[in-house]
Amino acid sequence: MSYNPYHYPVIHQMPPYPANMVNYPIPRTYPAVDPKIFEGSVKSFHQLMAQASMLLNRLGNVAFSRKLMSAAQQGKQAEVDKMIKSIGLRVPVATKFNPTDVHFILTTPPTPYNPINCCTLTVGLKWSQ
Repeated sequence: MSYNPYHYPVIHQMPPYPANMVNYPIPRTYPAVDPKIFEGSVKSFHQLMAQASMLLNRLGNVAFSRKLMSAAQQGKQAEVDKMIKSIGLRVPVATKFNPTDVHFILTTPPTPYNPINCCTLTVGLKWSQ
């Protein structure tokens, strides 16, 4: 028999457990429920929603929106960021835009008690066809 590089031998594998073995569920233990972190996240998210409301109120100003859209259309990310910063929001906001829509990503800032931000709120708005 000659060597064939395209021939792969068939390997017969045994099942991972004997066929007569019954599959019983494995009991699992979970840590006690502690809602403190979740409660903090809910509180922080309420603050994000208040900040998003402030953002939307400012975006409702036609002159501000026209200037923001114009800067975005010209690809001036720094100017868009500066305008959003001028609103005076107390949370970090990242702005991403394309020809049809804009997204504002609001995140909770880290605190001494929680060095990792817990929550993110994305506001997506359509501004063109």
